[in-house]
Amino acid sequence: MQGTLEEFLKRAGDSPILVSTCLVGLRTRYDGDTRPDDQVVALMRTRRLIPVCPEQLGGLATPRVKSSLSGGDGEAVLEGLAKVVNEAGRNVTEQFLRGARETVNLARMTGARFAILKEKSPSCGVAITNIDFEPAPGCGVTTAALRMLGIEVFAVL
Repeated sequence: MQGTLEEFLKRAGDSPILVSTCLVGLRTRYDGDTRPDDQVVALMRTRRLIPVCPEQLGGLATPRVKSSLSGGDGEAVLEGLAKVVNEAGRNVTEQFLRGARETVNLARMTGARFAILKEKSPSCGVAITNIDFEPAPGCGVTTAALRMLGIEVFAVL
């Protein structure tokens, strides 16, 4: 149900919207960089956006070693069928699960029923995530957790 950002915002009405912090210009990506999206940055002035970085909420530092899903997408991680590993070979599944739980908690506390997240991320990917360090179909861990709560998630490349 992706559609356009305009259509998504219409469905969201005046609901608070969770948003990946890197999309609003904060340096929270694994490499300490940012990926601001002009449309999302502009929304900061007119919408109630709640910036989140699930990986930071899970206890990972910035910058951090790049991570990827292994054995499946975010839904598989939530089911215990896949894991998250970083390039150094460390299992960081628990940090990703903690970050997803904390993001879900923020959604509950704020009443957010919508989210705008960064595509291709092992946390935030919506239709494309990162499996074995390559872009792959599927969602990230946080997106899977938000969807279980009934939150509509919009992807931004």
